[in-house]
Amino acid sequence: MADDRQHPMLQYIINNPEAFAQNLAKTLENAGKALAAYIEPREQGKITHESTDELTGVVKTLAQVGEYWASDPQRALEAQGRLWSGYIDLWNSSLKRMMGEQSEPAVKAPVTDKRFADPDWENNQYFDFVKQIYLITSHWAEEMVHEAQGLDEHTRHKAEFYVTQISNALSPSNFLLTNPELLRLTMESNGENLVKGMEHLAEDLKTGKGELKIRQTDPSKFKLGENLGTTKGKVIAQNDVCQVIQYDPTTDTVLKRPLMIVPPWINKFYILDLNPEKSFIKWAVDQGHTVFVISWVNPDERQAQKSFEHYMKEGILNTLDVIKRATRQEEVNAIGYCVGGTLLAVTLAYMAQTGDDRIKTATFFTTQVDFTYAGDLKVFVDEEQISILEKRMAESGYLDGSKMSSAFNMLRSNDLIWSYVVNNYLKGKEPFPFDLLYWNSDSTRMPAANHSFYLRNCYLDNKLSKGEMEIGGQTLDLSRVKIPIFNLATREDHIAPPKSVFLGSGCFGGPVEYVLSGSGHIAGVVNPPVKNKYQYWTGGEARGTLENWLKNAEEHPGSWWPYWDEWIRKNDPAEAKPRKPGANRVKIIEDAPGSYVMNRI
Repeated sequence: MADDRQHPMLQYIINNPEAFAQNLAKTLENAGKALAAYIEPREQGKITHESTDELTGVVKTLAQVGEYWASDPQRALEAQGRLWSGYIDLWNSSLKRMMGEQSEPAVKAPVTDKRFADPDWENNQYFDFVKQIYLITSHWAEEMVHEAQGLDEHTRHKAEFYVTQISNALSPSNFLLTNPELLRLTMESNGENLVKGMEHLAEDLKTGKGELKIRQTDPSKFKLGENLGTTKGKVIAQNDVCQVIQYDPTTDTVLKRPLMIVPPWINKFYILDLNPEKSFIKWAVDQGHTVFVISWVNPDERQAQKSFEHYMKEGILNTLDVIKRATRQEEVNAIGYCVGGTLLAVTLAYMAQTGDDRIKTATFFTTQVDFTYAGDLKVFVDEEQISILEKRMAESGYLDGSKMSSAFNMLRSNDLIWSYVVNNYLKGKEPFPFDLLYWNSDSTRMPAANHSFYLRNCYLDNKLSKGEMEIGGQTLDLSRVKIPIFNLATREDHIAPPKSVFLGSGCFGGPVEYVLSGSGHIAGVVNPPVKNKYQYWTGGEARGTLENWLKNAEEHPGSWWPYWDEWIRKNDPAEAKPRKPGANRVKIIEDAPGSYVMNRI
């Protein structure tokens, strides 16, 4: 006699109806608290605008795709027939399976798709059917965008992005009744997961002051200066834009040229100092570099008019002055990361125009100077969207950090949004403590003037690469930058795609060594030698196409960090005695990582 306990549907039956009913009541109570947390700031006028402008833009874009297919009855019929053909294939394979016959699925999920990892997505016919319906429909929608003719490149890019976001949001893995793992967990725990999940939802809405700020890690496990940003150093200068940190030497001799690091202000600098094992800053100090780091202010309305020019003069150029006072050295090696690298490139062009030659080598981490192939972030950049954003920034004087954080998360929405929605609010679990995701959630604001300049001059009009950008009374020409450049790209970068970084290499007038690292925008940079992860490719200067460069490039296992250090030393191996913070009568303000980086939004 068969054991009924093996029946696949028995695992989805409530074990204790009374406990389930009690937990359902608690779930509804917590859901009410979440709703109150959402409504309260809107009733008080603290949140004065909704996302209607963004939704209007999405509808307008997708309507252009629909218009192409609807404008020709034969074309529309063909599109419908393609969808129904997929459904019929699924129906036929499902009937065969119900009758006990062997049948191939109409469509398979990629092995790498973590959403459908639970065995019941395949073993249980109900969930397998739901999964295949979803895959057939989402693939069809993507094809409709790809094949729509008459769309300009930007509109097509936006339509593809929006369809992907809608498809990811509607995945059956995101809903209780269509996700076998969630349903099984709910039955086994008598709904306790939903109680916890609604508690988390209410807490995250309160934390976000009415906006949903999804927690990606456990923030209670991290504290700056204690287990993050722990490399020893001192803040030796500060102004309205940044603090300057000098790190304590750890070697008997140091390179004569100090190292200045310009991090992005879209995020905080301690991505390069997460912990001692992952810290590029500590590693550089241990190799004998005298490291100075710019720690940008987390701006508010007081910095509303701080532009790219202010960040250049009060940030980079002022830091060069500070370094000279602290070390008595004028010649400096510089690193710029992401938008910090773009600002460094702007500064180098400005310095070339004005005869300032203090920076002797420049290293760029995932930096764009030519925005022709700037990736999915270009979806958010056109005249209409920038005008809406500028209007909103004018109200407060800055762009709230959550807006940029949301945009970055949408580039990988399955990993950075929906997986946490399922984990936090439906499974009711706490996210795993992860330093990188803590940093990712520690977002910063952007001054209105600075951000507007960046979007218009770089993403929208691409003026820097064209030699048309004006700053500080100078028209900038990157071809006048003749110093040696180390240009690092990462192979899976969605923010600064390797093709974009490769193209930008040709803008400079001096020797450029293009290096490609494995992984993405963060992990490809924060890749310490001790981990021996990923790989990197070298092939000299960036000429021709990236595809041809890769054919001739040499692949190396592990981290690119030692290769970069060798490159620095080839340009100038001269050494000097270690320089401690506070030397040469430089005033010490406070310990690293400083107070500016502590300011959370």
